[in-house]
Amino acid sequence: MQDKTILVTGATDGIGKQTALELAGMGAQVILHGRSEQRCRAALDEIQQATGNKHLRFYVADFSSLRQVRELAAAVQRDHSRLDVLVNNAGVYMHERVLTEDGLEMTFAVNHLAHFSLTNLLLPVLSNSPAARIVTVASSAHEKRQVDFENLQAEKVFDGLRAYLLSKLGNILFTYELAQRLQGSAVTANCLHPGVVDTKMQRISFKLGGVSVTEGAATTVYLASSPEVEGVSGKYFVSKKAAESAPLTYDAEIQESFWKVSEQLAGLSPV
Repeated sequence: MQDKTILVTGATDGIGKQTALELAGMGAQVILHGRSEQRCRAALDEIQQATGNKHLRFYVADFSSLRQVRELAAAVQRDHSRLDVLVNNAGVYMHERVLTEDGLEMTFAVNHLAHFSLTNLLLPVLSNSPAARIVTVASSAHEKRQVDFENLQAEKVFDGLRAYLLSKLGNILFTYELAQRLQGSAVTANCLHPGVVDTKMQRISFKLGGVSVTEGAATTVYLASSPEVEGVSGKYFVSKKAAESAPLTYDAEIQESFWKVSEQLAGLSPV
């Protein structure tokens, strides 16, 4: 990974920070993302001290703002001629319905739409890599959710858990459709379930613990770095192995419809 440039979103805590730490330990140039400059600096210093890797930097962007997502993408493209791996990891869990500055439900906006936007905006610089990878952290919790296109923003009813499950389902629908659209290119797209991991978000949101962040980050790190998955695309992984996601996620019409709605909400031109 010595010559690889990797962007990890949500890299100031939990799985994201552990992922950045391990990839930095492999010698990669790691770009950390967080929404607080103070926390970004602290994470960078911690990772640098632990790994001795001096090729680290960070960008600050609040994923509840599509404007800041666009600014992040522009900054990465300005400062880097290519991007080898994009790890879509940042996430939130909301107990109440909160709207972003764009008028979007917060969970959907941060967990799905920000990554949808960032990924699409970074495709040019990802395409400059001879073999780029897009890795999105989803969840097995997606299996408990259906898609209600009339309630994507919890317009009719809000439930914190259902909003979170929808966002994780969205991660997988996005990955599968993206992989289809990237066929014939050098860019792959995969997603994963990290397990039930003992992170701050897990404890606050679900009142549960779980496995260590080291174990939780294992599949993300594997998909970002292992030669075993070079050229593999459009798959869902659990414990470093390809697995079956919910039957709904393989519905091509739902994949395409979800993509088009996401495109419209993000204000992106059709890809």
